[in-house]
Amino acid sequence: MTAEDQLFLRITARLADHDAEVRRLALSELADIASEQHVPYFIRALRDNAVPVRVTAAHLLQDFLVQQSVEALSSALSDADSRVREAAAQSLSELKDAKFAEQLLGYYAAAEGFARAALLRALRELRAEQAFKPALAALHDADAQVRREAVGVLGFLKRADALSELSDLAVNDPDPVVRKAAVGALGIGSNALVSAALVRALSDAEWNVREEAASTIGKLRLENAAKALIAAVADPYWQVRVRAARSLGRIKASAATPALVRTLVDPSSNARKEAAIALGEIGDRAALGALIAAQDDADADVRKAARLAAIQIELREKTKS
Repeated sequence: MTAEDQLFLRITARLADHDAEVRRLALSELADIASEQHVPYFIRALRDNAVPVRVTAAHLLQDFLVQQSVEALSSALSDADSRVREAAAQSLSELKDAKFAEQLLGYYAAAEGFARAALLRALRELRAEQAFKPALAALHDADAQVRREAVGVLGFLKRADALSELSDLAVNDPDPVVRKAAVGALGIGSNALVSAALVRALSDAEWNVREEAASTIGKLRLENAAKALIAAVADPYWQVRVRAARSLGRIKASAATPALVRTLVDPSSNARKEAAIALGEIGDRAALGALIAAQDDADADVRKAARLAAIQIELREKTKS
């Protein structure tokens, strides 16, 4: 018998120890030498009477994701203890092979609540087209967590035929986290509904939804949203002001120059920096004086951004002449 065989026997013997901590540590040791053939030991541990052992088994199975372990982890999503459920969900989210999509969808059809959300989370990374219809239907689920994960699936699939549903969710869902997720997912494409939804989202009651809307508008370069973005540069939250300034630079909104110049003295150094960068991208000569003054800013990043923006504008002027 080889030394490896002896080590394996010692570890597996400890998996049957009466002490739960011994069993848990034995699982971790087994993971160091285990291969796919040892998956049944971890699956068996998912039925251990001690929660810490089940949690450890669920975590360790993320390194041995085969059909058998995916089935066991999916069952563990209904464990009586939330820690086990969370560990199983995390391991399933590590799936990368689309061959598991049909298996997950089979479990999803009979799942409820947390398990439905976790299975959608696992499907997201697989980018499986067959998950499109279930995810679209899940946008109307009573559970906000399910809706959030459904948005994630649709965002990864990048299907334009989901934009109408996502636009409605972005402004009407009662859960702010769902609205934020939907606003971010609208970055997959643009149409009149998307544009209108993002402009409305800039006035959302939750600042993080407004922040996401400002960012997505810049990603899509929606020039017709410039007026709403200019208003967002004065948002009470600096995070929103930063994203709004950045997006105004991306769409090169010349009408934003006065608002961005005012932002060069914003209390937030991040907002001042983004305003300087945006002014450089817009290239309006009217901002030069303010950018030169900003080169004396107390923040080094702001000074650098203002200096580079001024150079950009001056070079553009020279090119024109």
